[in-house]
Amino acid sequence: MFFHLGLIILVLGLCSCSSKEVKQSACHDSEQQAGATAFTNKAASQVIASIEVNEDKLTDTSGMVFITGGIFEMGAEGKLARPDEFPKHQVRVSDFWMDTHEVSNAQFAAFVRATGYVTTAEQDISVEEIRKQLPPGAAMPPAEMLKASSAVFRSPEKRANASYDFHDWWEMLPGANWRHPTGPESDLTGQEDHPVVHVSWFDAMAYARWAGKRLPTEAEWEYAARGGKDNARYPWGNEHIADGEVKANYWQGNFPLSNLGSDGYERLAPVKQFRANAYGLYDMAGNVWEWTADWYKGNYYQELGGQLVEDPKGPSERSANSGQRVMRGGSFLCNDSYCAGYRVSARMKSSPDTSLEHTGFRCVRSKN
Repeated sequence: MFFHLGLIILVLGLCSCSSKEVKQSACHDSEQQAGATAFTNKAASQVIASIEVNEDKLTDTSGMVFITGGIFEMGAEGKLARPDEFPKHQVRVSDFWMDTHEVSNAQFAAFVRATGYVTTAEQDISVEEIRKQLPPGAAMPPAEMLKASSAVFRSPEKRANASYDFHDWWEMLPGANWRHPTGPESDLTGQEDHPVVHVSWFDAMAYARWAGKRLPTEAEWEYAARGGKDNARYPWGNEHIADGEVKANYWQGNFPLSNLGSDGYERLAPVKQFRANAYGLYDMAGNVWEWTADWYKGNYYQELGGQLVEDPKGPSERSANSGQRVMRGGSFLCNDSYCAGYRVSARMKSSPDTSLEHTGFRCVRSKN
């Protein structure tokens, strides 16, 4: 069993983040989180390795598109780019297949039925393990926070002259998980075609193994999102997300207080509701953040030294030393005043045991 310590640390406020990091919605103190990740990696790898691969899916490319590899410039595009997106650098990726859309509730349910898998958010947290992993002198979380739970978005009440941070809009809610996306009273009725959420990186890896696939590298994800368009800020080009036709599920209005829902959705949208990019990929911007395979390191691009990089797999765990994995694509909570995560170069990170209402994934498969 592996445990949901990442969000426990987040909700208790044990992390110290800059205002920019806080605005990325999931920040964790790297030293504390690295210890938790070392434990959860070991336990989760054993669970994932025990999953029997579905042999029928090993050569099944239905619901995927073939992407011819090539060289592209990876990294910062436009004035909203953040420091961890610099500098732009040349990357070569090999041919690969990619899911046309995020893994849906129906697809994830089939995996759970076949394997009996239990997600991170559905597991209670062991008091003994919490004691082992919290930093010396840190207070134990209250008992109710050790119950199976996940983070659900709650729009805060408007307060005069108030500033807001992630504590105001994330609620650690017992009973929230992929089956109950907005809390224990909710269910998936009519949402079979919505992207599965409240899945940790470990959960995504488990599904990918069963499906005979893998998570995309960060480079593969960005190459695919660009759809062959050089120097474009978004999967569709350079037209601002708010101009012209509706392009993605994102936050319209005053974040986090009011979402106008001009795109037709106040929260999640079903997959494939907006125009695909030039590669035939849907929702590469908005709807849910998508897990990638890579460890996160803020200055990783700088360390590459401007050389052409072949099929990069990101920094090593030891080098990254953050205990966090990279997410891409933005979510229904993104807008320009917040994270603008729907840009092709935008990066977000979180601990691999974290699950949230706006986090999902899609899979890839190598050509050979």
